[in-house]
Order: sequence, then C-alpha cells, then structure tokens
Amino acid sequence: MGLAIMVLGLAVFVAAHVFITRRDARAAVIGRIGEGPYKGLLSLVSLIGVVLIAWGFARYRATGWVDVWLPPPWTRHVTVALMWPAIVLIAAAYIPGNIKRRLKHPFLVGVKLWAFAHLVANGDLGSIILFGSILAWAVFDRISLKSRTDPGGPQIPVGGWGNDVAAVIVGTLVYLALGFVFHPLVIGVPAFTG
Repeated sequence: MGLAIMVLGLAVFVAAHVFITRRDARAAVIGRIGEGPYKGLLSLVSLIGVVLIAWGFARYRATGWVDVWLPPPWTRHVTVALMWPAIVLIAAAYIPGNIKRRLKHPFLVGVKLWAFAHLVANGDLGSIILFGSILAWAVFDRISLKSRTDPGGPQIPVGGWGNDVAAVIVGTLVYLALGFVFHPLVIGVPAFTG
C-alpha cells in the first residue's frame, strides 16, 4: 500500500512539473486564471505530491520493504561524498554567481546528483522508484529547457565569485544539517555514521 501511495505522489509531483514544460498549455492556464492563482495551484499540487511521496515511502519502509539488490557498504561513502556538491549546486541556483553562469541550471544538476547519489547506496524497490523517477524528471526538464523559446521566469542577476563562496558556505551548512539532523530524525537513517 505504501508503495502505491508513493507512486501516486510521484505521478502528481512529476506531472505538475512536466506541465510547466508545456509552455503553450501553461500560458493558456495563466491567461485563464492569472499568474498568482496558477502559481498557488501549482504549489498546492506539488505539495500534495510531496506529502503523498513522504507518507507512502514511510509506510513502504515500515511495512513493505522489497530488496532488489544489496549495495556494498562502501557505496554509502560515495553517497555522502556526492551529496555535498549536490547541495552546494542547489544553493548556487539561489545565490547565483559563476557556478550558475557556467552550469546555467545548477539546481537541476544538483537534483540529478542527489538522485544518483541515493540510487548508488539504496537497492530497495521503493528507493529505486523514488530516486530513479526524480532523476528521470530532472534529465527530462534539462532537455526541455534546451528547446524552450520563451525566457521562462524573470532573469535573476548573476553575481561573481562572492556569490559562489556564499553558495558553498550555505550549501555546506545545509548539507551538514541534512546529514546530522534531518536524515537521522526524519528518515531514520544516520547519514554520516555506520
């Protein structure tokens, strides 16, 4: 049951984000209901998807765990190592500097790295579906960005190396908080030990 709930949540979340790439349909909805209500509706649908994913994954972990393969213990170290740059890249999307200038879409690069890192160390069916789906969405979204003719959102001013330093500092602090606090308390698995 948990796996089905998680898959439903993934379908809701990914469908909402794939809809964003359908620029004509998106523009039609915005034209009909306005940009504010559109963003609110998109946020609500995305939140519902995230809640279903989290609830379904928690139920799956508690009642329906299915091992597909058993990753060697060293893969956890690979995941821990990959997560730091993943979080720094996500931070660089919001503190734009040379990293953003170079990568264009550091958020998507960070999400892809995050998903790949978790696929490396998790061999159960739920994790493969969850992280594989997010990785597939991020790859699709990056490909769709290359073919868009509209500019998307408003241009965000891009700073220099100072913003890169700030992104590394903020990303590192978030990485440490995720590893030492969020992962053990919310996920129930220590990220940096064992």
